[in-house]
Amino acid sequence: MNAHPDCDLLVVGSGAAGLATAITARKRGLDVIVIEKEPVFGGTTALSGGVLWIPLGPHGRKQNPRDTREAVKTYLMAETGQYYDEAAVDAFLANGPQMVEFFERETAMKFVPTLYPDYHPKVKGGVDIGRSILAAPFDIRGLGEDMARLKLPLKTITFMGMMFNSSNADLKHFFQATKSLTSFVYVAKRLANHMKELALYRRAINVTSGNALAARLTKSALDLGIPILTDSPARQILMDKGQAVGVLIGGASGERRITARHGVVLACGGFPHDVKRIAQAYPHLARGGEHLSPTPRGNTGDGVNMAEVAGAAVDIRFKDTSAWMPVSRVPYGNGEYGVFPHLLDRYKPGIIGVLANGKRFTNEAESYHDVGAALIRACAGQQETAMWLICDKPTLGKYGLGFVKPAPMPIGRFIKNGYLIKGDTLAELARNAGIDPAGLEATVRDYNVGAERGEDTAFGRGSTAFNRYLADPDNKPNPCVAPVRQGPFFAVKVVMGDLGTFDGIKTSVVGEVLRRDGAPIAGLYAVGNDRASIMGGNYPGAGITHGPNMTFGFITANHIADQAGRAA
Repeated sequence: MNAHPDCDLLVVGSGAAGLATAITARKRGLDVIVIEKEPVFGGTTALSGGVLWIPLGPHGRKQNPRDTREAVKTYLMAETGQYYDEAAVDAFLANGPQMVEFFERETAMKFVPTLYPDYHPKVKGGVDIGRSILAAPFDIRGLGEDMARLKLPLKTITFMGMMFNSSNADLKHFFQATKSLTSFVYVAKRLANHMKELALYRRAINVTSGNALAARLTKSALDLGIPILTDSPARQILMDKGQAVGVLIGGASGERRITARHGVVLACGGFPHDVKRIAQAYPHLARGGEHLSPTPRGNTGDGVNMAEVAGAAVDIRFKDTSAWMPVSRVPYGNGEYGVFPHLLDRYKPGIIGVLANGKRFTNEAESYHDVGAALIRACAGQQETAMWLICDKPTLGKYGLGFVKPAPMPIGRFIKNGYLIKGDTLAELARNAGIDPAGLEATVRDYNVGAERGEDTAFGRGSTAFNRYLADPDNKPNPCVAPVRQGPFFAVKVVMGDLGTFDGIKTSVVGEVLRRDGAPIAGLYAVGNDRASIMGGNYPGAGITHGPNMTFGFITANHIADQAGRAA
């Protein structure tokens, strides 16, 4: 090891987990450097919804003072099954609220409560409110010159670059803009302000969701003097006598070594774009299907792969190795395309999902992960893993479908480029989409019988608080259910994607990277999606990635600082 290390701690990755680790370590007195593979910082966090699942946190206790530690543990035991890790869960529940209080007290981080229910609120221990919080909006001019280095939000879920929070009234105003004067004025003001921002800065300045979370964490890191070195891909973990002492990095200026006195923390975002690993881990790919991940293309498993070379245990253990997200391919022209995550449309009344045989297979208003898992299993034995979201003309005009916006936005270009499939009758729509016509007609006929009464007799759509949360409360009696009856009819083809990986590096509770024999690799730690999730391949609620990731980053940093103090 160099006689004069470059820093005390080197963090590889600039998403929420990496920055939470770096900030906590710096506040504990350690000299920290963050390196980032891409030319921009923020990682998957900057593209996300920016929600954190933090049971019993300061915001949640105000919303739901009757929530208990016992209820949370009961819920997690049911959700994680055989992968329930009591020590890790205890650490998460003890440190999550402390992490929130620490960041709101000591940094530029601010959170706001949400109305999100748990994704399975009827499971014992589940709740209808109080466990999910959201990063507060942020004016990124506070980043100064570094504003240009903040990753842009996912293009397909913005409107001309303007961001929305799914958990507030923002989107409701846009859906009601042609029906309500109040909403029209709100939307007009939002659009005018956004156009001003584009003219002055060529991007949205007042950011929300994951962009706000990434921006606030970056602001906090920069305020503490933590350098974030972009365009600095990690190539190899430097080892000395069995201990991680730094990283060999690449970049435009060539390879160089960065050494760290107290270790290396891997926070590279998991492996959603590691073609070799996901081909083995994803069943729909193994049988020849398509996978489109909206996560950053740079998330190619660098941390996982480097850890394996250093002797770490990395296994594909979970039944669902990633947080599944149903997505559609959006043609931009010239061979380019975007990936649209179906976060909202599936909940709306009058939109159903069918397989190639024309049959429904699940409650479309369950979480993206649940619908994705159901789709993978429904298509077992088939080469293609796909569904089609179906609606009629009034529903399309009211809510849009996928990347297609509601009326009065035009739809012609989406029909022309093949993204939106149209048929004057259900049989014609089916033929145009490659769906069995008789199967689709029978499905819609049977579905409509109950839908006329607001019932989904096949799958119970609208039966939970979570089903109803992102639906249409003005649609009575069931905000999730309405008939599909007035042609022309429309469809969008949906395939599998993900929001990040659940499987990853085996670690101790405090984040030490472990060998197969259970021994830690000295000086090497993993946080975020590089570390195997405590959720066991399930998705219990909004923010179960960011919440644990930031919490365990906080835990890991405090552990390293404690160890450094004892070694001093």
